[in-house]
Amino acid sequence: MFFNSLAFAVFLPIVFFLYWFVFNKTKSSQNALLIVASYYFYSCWDWRFLFLLVFSTFLDYYTGIQIEKGKTERIRKFWFWLSILVNLGFLGIFKYYNFFAASFTELLNSVGIQASPILLNVILPVGISFYTFHGLSYVIDIYYKRIKAEYNFVDYSLFVSYFPLLVAGPIERATHLLPQVKVKREFNFEMAKEGIYQIIWGLVKKVVIADTCATYANAIFDNYTSMNTFSLILGAIYFAFQIYGDFSGYSDIALGVSKLFGLDLLRNFNYPYFSRDIAEFWRRWHISLSSWFRDYLYIPLGGSKGGIWMKIRNTFIIFVVSGFWHGANWTYLVWGFINAVYFLPLLLSNSNRNNIDSFRLKYNFDSVKVIMSILYTFSLTCIAWVFFRSRTITDAVLYLKRIITNRDISLQYLSNERYNYELLLMIGLFVLVEWNNRNKIEPISGKRSMLKLTLAIAAIMVFGTFSDYKEFIYFQF
Repeated sequence: MFFNSLAFAVFLPIVFFLYWFVFNKTKSSQNALLIVASYYFYSCWDWRFLFLLVFSTFLDYYTGIQIEKGKTERIRKFWFWLSILVNLGFLGIFKYYNFFAASFTELLNSVGIQASPILLNVILPVGISFYTFHGLSYVIDIYYKRIKAEYNFVDYSLFVSYFPLLVAGPIERATHLLPQVKVKREFNFEMAKEGIYQIIWGLVKKVVIADTCATYANAIFDNYTSMNTFSLILGAIYFAFQIYGDFSGYSDIALGVSKLFGLDLLRNFNYPYFSRDIAEFWRRWHISLSSWFRDYLYIPLGGSKGGIWMKIRNTFIIFVVSGFWHGANWTYLVWGFINAVYFLPLLLSNSNRNNIDSFRLKYNFDSVKVIMSILYTFSLTCIAWVFFRSRTITDAVLYLKRIITNRDISLQYLSNERYNYELLLMIGLFVLVEWNNRNKIEPISGKRSMLKLTLAIAAIMVFGTFSDYKEFIYFQF
């Protein structure tokens, strides 16, 4: 069930009505309804994988209690590592087994040892990377005594399976969401209104920006050998806006839907394409994942407190693992490696925390420097996105090589529904709107909010008619 589908447009009002008018007596009844709705929502993808979600929920619930009750460190460690290994084991089997099996076979064949891989004929359970990380953070926090174990199974189940964040995040923390599900929610009109506005803006990002950009990005990447320099540059830009509109659009819808039920989720995007360096970009892009790896991998490895080689090691580990989290393909590993290379000079020069403030431009030289820094950072990001989007590393290298060697900067026509000129104008308008909102939390707010809302709905209705790309990109992760 997609957020941008008719089925969800029917599902959401029904759950909303039942939540506030039928099951609104107690916190327990509210939570029970949301769990049933969440399991139904997940079963719409593939009911056979419900057992994985239920098993993962029960495993972390039970091991969390055993870790807290453990009278010796040995007992606590046993339950801690049991949860970690089983969770990562399921993730590894479903998401990475075929990749490692095929890669190992290729390695053997390359040295003259003939072998055939034994592959699993299974599909990737949707959302497994997200709800696995929910449970892992919960267990890790209990082990290090940052939080207490949750003894109410219904409350914990909702934390793991809450449908707005179940299949594509944001990756929630028990410290943030669990306290909210443990109390009865009262209807808040202003919060619900903000939620509706955020849902609509998320749909604009998905239906108007991401799906339209996908038309051209796919055409260019699939036929890059016949494209000229300018078209290839546009292809990289189109994909940059496709993945941003797609994933941040999903996050906006998830946050907006959750506000309708009186629950606040973690912000996942903060206008990342206006970042002034790559470190700032990673503080603004997929915030819940970046902070997860920072807190549960980078800092435990020593962070940036050790010597220079430890800083370098930890930087590359966190970025490469982040890349691998996105998918079982060498292109994702290279994408992570490239971002580590981008980040390293900032870390070694202790300037990775320089741009942590919001900014307002003035008519002076400093503002020109800011604009140039933003454009430079966006360009670096687009280069890395080429590897993320390409099927193989070879395709990505040849794509970038052709940009340099072709040297034709004419605007090619693509035989699609729309012309390049229209899409460039649309992206330009979208950037202006984002720029105007860059220091705001709510995308549709302030003066003339109703006008903005009306225009957003009109854009969704017009472009939704032509949209063929229904699935969100991050469902595959």
